[in-house]
Amino acid sequence: MIAVSPSDYYTNERTLMNTNRDIAALVARILLTFMFIFAGYGKITGFEGTVGYIAGAGMPAPQLMAIGAIAVELGGGLLLLVGYKARWAALAIFLFLIPATLIFHNFWAAPPDQYQAQMGNFMKNFTIMGGMLMVWAFGPGRYAIDKT
Repeated sequence: MIAVSPSDYYTNERTLMNTNRDIAALVARILLTFMFIFAGYGKITGFEGTVGYIAGAGMPAPQLMAIGAIAVELGGGLLLLVGYKARWAALAIFLFLIPATLIFHNFWAAPPDQYQAQMGNFMKNFTIMGGMLMVWAFGPGRYAIDKT
């Protein structure tokens, strides 16, 4: 039997945990971004529908709002995906989600047949906001273009 000193064990365990942490951060970034990249692309291909949806919510300057949503969702999603200025991208998405969630998923004012779906979307967005705050607070991990 080969004896392993406590310091060797600690070093090996720490190396394994750091590797797992870095892989988990990469996978988390990928998972967090898919929805935003696809949504941003969908807003480009369905721009008029997006503008109509925003206008229907009573938002001012719906075309400008749609362009801003595309910039945050597609631009921020791609930046977060590759890990370039990921903290700033995560913060931008987090801040974007505050009004988007309160305005477009206000389940408390939804008709009874939409209540459950809007509440689910509201809670989903809150959960995603937590993930974005984690990226903002702890960075994108080792497998990123930069660490900011």
